[in-house]
Amino acid sequence: MQKSLSLRTSAVLVALAATLTACGSADDETSSSPSVTERARATPRVVVSYDGGLRVLDGKTLEHVADLQKDGFLRLNPAGDDRHVIVTTDAGFEVLDSGTWREEHGDHAHFKVSEPRFTGARFGGSEPGHAVAHDNRLTLFFDGTGEVKTIDRSALGDTTPDVADYRTPHAHHGVAVSRGDGSLVVTDGDQESRSGIRIVDAEQKESAASADCPGVHGEAAASGGVLTFGCQNGILVVRGNSITKVASPDAYGRIGNQAGSDESPIVLGDYKTRPSDQLADDEIERPRRFSLTDTRTGSLRIVDLPTSYSFRSLARGQDGQAMILGTDGAVYVFDPETGRQTARHQVIDPWTEPVEWQDPMPSLEVVGGTAYVSDPKARTLTALDIYSGKQTARAALDVAVIETAAVSG
Repeated sequence: MQKSLSLRTSAVLVALAATLTACGSADDETSSSPSVTERARATPRVVVSYDGGLRVLDGKTLEHVADLQKDGFLRLNPAGDDRHVIVTTDAGFEVLDSGTWREEHGDHAHFKVSEPRFTGARFGGSEPGHAVAHDNRLTLFFDGTGEVKTIDRSALGDTTPDVADYRTPHAHHGVAVSRGDGSLVVTDGDQESRSGIRIVDAEQKESAASADCPGVHGEAAASGGVLTFGCQNGILVVRGNSITKVASPDAYGRIGNQAGSDESPIVLGDYKTRPSDQLADDEIERPRRFSLTDTRTGSLRIVDLPTSYSFRSLARGQDGQAMILGTDGAVYVFDPETGRQTARHQVIDPWTEPVEWQDPMPSLEVVGGTAYVSDPKARTLTALDIYSGKQTARAALDVAVIETAAVSG
């Protein structure tokens, strides 16, 4: 196994980088200090990507805040600090400051806003893929090399703490999650196939592994620090150094995309039953069932949905609700404990999932008590109260939204 710096050494370097960030000065316009305004309360913002850049909107009114032009296919990943968004670009992972944050002062907080901007921090590498926020860390995976980079979120700023923590034995389309104890959970595979996961400690010594997860893809975190990784025949549940396989009821029952919640021990996932080699080149499976995995009991519930959905349709409410945007244009809300539907909110017109996953399609993003639904065909973004179903704002856009990320500020 090829190794780079140890996780313990990386942590020291990250802390040093954070200190240098605080003391350094910006050397280009993306990292210049913008003017700051104080607000009476938190100001959520929504970031959407489109072919040619990013658009930043006010999270309550959906009024235009900023437009940042950038070429390439842009993917969005919240950094987990309610302020920054990690943007996957052709050059690697770049850091967007959405321009809204809070500063805690003992028993109260001050709420600040500024102009959104790319900070200038960049984590370069070959074929940047998944970016995961967990335990106050960001873990970046590069498919082209199998390289994993872990960053303390406090190090996000105008300089780049570019620390390579780990490299998998073979490059593959993978994902990794760094945990607060310095350990790393990372997928195994190569360019031809993916087989499972392994756990390595802060010294990069393997502490557990499972090869019982063909086609491993996607991850989620449930309450209690439990992690899950999807397989073509079920899902792996990671608790500490224990790895448990929860099997699908079908021989091929793929759970490739999951959505977790700190408020729930149950993970929402998609559920597909047709292997790719059974599909024509211009065909995709459009599932009408989804999965709920109870990480406490290791039980898997498959729930019917009256419509299909896409991988961009899964989200969790602030109280752990399981939420799905259907191709009938409605947002469905389920109780994850029982699998019972509790609400259905019609938001946009019916739509069809495109064959190419990179093409614009409606998406669902939730922050706090608000759900954001994009409609690239109508070129709109709608804000929805997840409890009442009332539409609180709608913006007409001149771009077709590809991905959406929201921050609470």
